[in-house]
Amino acid sequence: MTAPEDRCRLVLIVPDFAPDEDAAKILGDALRGGDVASVIIPQYGLDDTAFQKLAESLVPVIQASGAAALVVDNSRVAGRVKADGLHITGKVDALAEAVEAHVPKMIVGGGNAMERHTALEMGEVNPDYIFFGKLDGDIKPEPHSKNVALGEWWASMVAIPCIVMGGTDPAGALVVAESGAEFVAMSKAVFAEPERAPAIVAEINALLDEKAPRFDD
Repeated sequence: MTAPEDRCRLVLIVPDFAPDEDAAKILGDALRGGDVASVIIPQYGLDDTAFQKLAESLVPVIQASGAAALVVDNSRVAGRVKADGLHITGKVDALAEAVEAHVPKMIVGGGNAMERHTALEMGEVNPDYIFFGKLDGDIKPEPHSKNVALGEWWASMVAIPCIVMGGTDPAGALVVAESGAEFVAMSKAVFAEPERAPAIVAEINALLDEKAPRFDD
């Protein structure tokens, strides 16, 4: 078996948990399913106090698994909960500001790059990664072809790693991997049925272990 660093790795996006769900347990179970590079924690509709409480429950679970915990857009909460980094969903200026303020103390990446020109502008501010797609963009079984194409173009010419948003079918992880992208992001594919999340993470890793191209080839 090849080390996961040699091929495309899984990134999880925390779903919008219902108030009665045990978010930390669901996520912890999923992380026990296999290799996960990082976990992105969106704020959704939560106010800052509720978001901080959620992040406080999730970040230690994420870090204990060996993954990086990335808080979306809220640098104050990210600092308070000792997250590993920030995921920025805004435009180039927002990403540049976050990189200047928080790197190298924190990981800073993100994307609102819907085409090549914007992606290259984002690359110029030297983030830790670029994200192609929307965090809630998993609305079809397969990854969006435009995001896959952007990931393939980016990975072929830029050293900064990229994450490409997947779809609702776990098998779509291989489509992203075959583009050359370093990471594939999944949310609904893993968490639609929380009790199956560990098995799906294991399934995605097995698929990538078996069939994903290797970066050192």
